Amino acid sequence: MTAELVRGQNHPLSQARLEIRISAGTPIVAAAALSDENGRIHGVEWVAHPGAPTQPGLEVSRQAAADHRLAVDLDAMPETVHRVGVLLALPTGGAGPVRFGSVAAPFVAVTGLDGAEIVTYTIHGLDAESAVVALELYRRQGAWKVRAVGQGYAGGLAELLSDQGLAQAQQLAGSVNEAVAQGLARSVQAPPPRTAEGDRSRQAAAPALGPDQGGTAPQPNPVPPVSPYGGQTSGGPGQTAPQSPSYPGATPDPSAVTQPSASTSAPTAGGPIDYSHPRRQNSAPPPPPPTAPPAAPGQPAQPVAGDATGWSMEERLYNQVWGMFEDLARTTAAYRSAVDFAESRMDKELEQVLSDPRSRIGGQGDAAREAARARYAQLVERAREALDRDLVQLQAEADVVEPALPPAYARWDNPVWHAYRVPMEIPMALRLGDLHLPEAEQIRIPMLVRLPLERGLWIDSGRTASSDGSFADAHSLGRLALETAVAHAARLLAVYPAGEFTVHVIDPAGSGAQPLAPLVRTGVLAAPPALGAAGVTDVLTRLTQRVDLVQMAVRGGAADALPPGFDTAQQLLIVNDFPHGFDDRAVNQLRYLADEGPAFGVHLMMVADREESSAYGPLLDPLWRSLLRLTPVADDHLADPWVGHAWTYEPSLVPPGSQILHQVLAQVAAARTKYA
Repeated sequence: MTAELVRGQNHPLSQARLEIRISAGTPIVAAAALSDENGRIHGVEWVAHPGAPTQPGLEVSRQAAADHRLAVDLDAMPETVHRVGVLLALPTGGAGPVRFGSVAAPFVAVTGLDGAEIVTYTIHGLDAESAVVALELYRRQGAWKVRAVGQGYAGGLAELLSDQGLAQAQQLAGSVNEAVAQGLARSVQAPPPRTAEGDRSRQAAAPALGPDQGGTAPQPNPVPPVSPYGGQTSGGPGQTAPQSPSYPGATPDPSAVTQPSASTSAPTAGGPIDYSHPRRQNSAPPPPPPTAPPAAPGQPAQPVAGDATGWSMEERLYNQVWGMFEDLARTTAAYRSAVDFAESRMDKELEQVLSDPRSRIGGQGDAAREAARARYAQLVERAREALDRDLVQLQAEADVVEPALPPAYARWDNPVWHAYRVPMEIPMALRLGDLHLPEAEQIRIPMLVRLPLERGLWIDSGRTASSDGSFADAHSLGRLALETAVAHAARLLAVYPAGEFTVHVIDPAGSGAQPLAPLVRTGVLAAPPALGAAGVTDVLTRLTQRVDLVQMAVRGGAADALPPGFDTAQQLLIVNDFPHGFDDRAVNQLRYLADEGPAFGVHLMMVADREESSAYGPLLDPLWRSLLRLTPVADDHLADPWVGHAWTYEPSLVPPGSQILHQVLAQVAAARTKYA
């Protein structure tokens, strides 16, 4: 049975050798791009196009045509390839159309070698775009799937390739257009269907030649994917995707979850370690991930914790969480799109019934309306069945992943904390809470942010943080917000090696004494919480001077010339009850720390109600935008970078009555004393 996909929907592929047929009604350019698990194209040799029509496992047409047949052999794909994108573009420099909105919607079908259709996808909704990612074939848990993407680019093929991380995007787009221009004056007829005996993809299935064999082949990128949950991005966690409301770009919007950009360059073997990501050298390939036990016939493979790629179990689990987040976003998007389509079709059918006067007499109109509603219910039921099938698999994966997480990624109620020991190395990331969608309330995806923190955190203690009105008074909400900040700070202290993380607290009015007690009593703070305006001035002055000193040392190339006894640890400043106790100078210092501090080891965590600082007007808008907004209660304010879902965020809090926070902080304090 052929599956008719809508945008965002995926479907399993049971065959390795496939044909992708494209019909567009006008000559278009067809290409295919290989990419890693992060959706990044590593070089021009990773793209099959009219100027270079064959790549490992791929063969595309040599010129523009109204119909195309692309040959794909998934078994011939290099192990470093995790995604195959089918790219369509309108030729440039001719008299033909310049945007997809002026031509018939392109139709794409994935078939077996016998011509039987496996999935089809009609790319609706294009307008000013002149290039589009039509489909994506991707690996998931050892198997291949196909996803309907339909992401268009008004900037053409160059913008599309650039968005997927290809540094030579402009040059490659020019080469493609030059190759196409030679045959642009005529549209070629599609070749006849191939048979299994005479399939040209066998040529494409030949292994790629390495540099020592007279050729070049795609090389693995040792830089693993960056978090969908934090940092800054150039496109995004999942593919290099359409930009979300951000954490991309320059000064990100704190109401979005995206991925920071990863460098495609790698240190040479024996060279310096890249401490930004992933703190590993590329002198050896990553160890193979665990393999799942064979599945029963007709049943999906059993999930295994750590079955993603990576240099260590920690990195594999990090990447697996990334994949779960992306899968849930996309399968939910497919369900919502299907429901929207069903509603639109039912509305159209009902409108046609009402517009025909003959249907208003007798039972003919009632029967037509009932039939329209029945078709709507059938479509929604089928969409829900597909969603439930995917959710069952995701839930099974979550059930095995959650217990296997290390302390930095684990919830506070995870038993791994009872065996906690102060680590010797800084982990890749840190859990700040959980994310879920209303269609899948039972599935919680860990919200991980990269370390060291690239942005400050804002724990919102205002009424907007409690949209359901569950907190009637601001005092209770403020206290819970500070408890949330303490839990985050304790986790940061716990995952850093002894002596490599220092916490300062500003509590001008002394209103946070009780929530701050775990930090104060265990002695993990650098000094008691600063009180009053004088305390605010003292702490801010010392930290701004520290940033200035490190900044000058780094920029002057004298990082080893810092004063003796200088605390080189990462610094975290927790500010409670802002702007109480802050004058104009202190506000400017705080803004300076938020902007410049993270790059030089000083991080900010604010517990504040934005409305209380409204007297400053737009002066503080850049401050709020520079911080990642979190809430002490569940709130749907974070967006993914693919389809912009409003994800519900839940903070990672210590269970009521649990002593695990005190136990962990006591070990941190003991290790700190020993280190000193």
